[in-house]
Amino acid sequence: MVLPLILAYAAMLLLLALALLWSAWPQWLKGVLVVAVTALYFFGTEAAHALWGVPSTDALPERFVMLAAVVDEPTQKKPGALYLWVSPIEEGRAAVQPRAYKLAYSRALHEQISEGLKKGREGISQMGTAEVKGGNGRALGWLKPGNDEQEIKIRDLPVPQLPEK
Repeated sequence: MVLPLILAYAAMLLLLALALLWSAWPQWLKGVLVVAVTALYFFGTEAAHALWGVPSTDALPERFVMLAAVVDEPTQKKPGALYLWVSPIEEGRAAVQPRAYKLAYSRALHEQISEGLKKGREGISQMGTAEVKGGNGRALGWLKPGNDEQEIKIRDLPVPQLPEK
């Protein structure tokens, strides 16, 4: 799937070069074309990373079921990270397709995840909630989706109540 994307970008780059060098288009239109292709490159890079299975740095869903987690503790050479595999809860049910997320390391979240993994091994499913922290002081947070700080809580998944007969 990645090879067709690379070939598509190579073909688009060739068409861009031809349009810039041999067309009689006005200079402003050529400038818009360069900016549009550059923006499309960054969008395509993110799409290719999603195809490769690289954990997403996007914001976690508001409610999710935690399936697995890996903790990469910080050292002097690297900041560390928390990797979560979750299924979003949509309409009261966990989505069929899970997604991997990469979060910045924090000790408090590390402890919550460790406790959740321990309970998960005991057969107690874990769910989480993620709420955007208000007033984090970032004026342009909308430019970098997923970079807004979230407050994440992990707890036991409630036992479904069966209807009475």
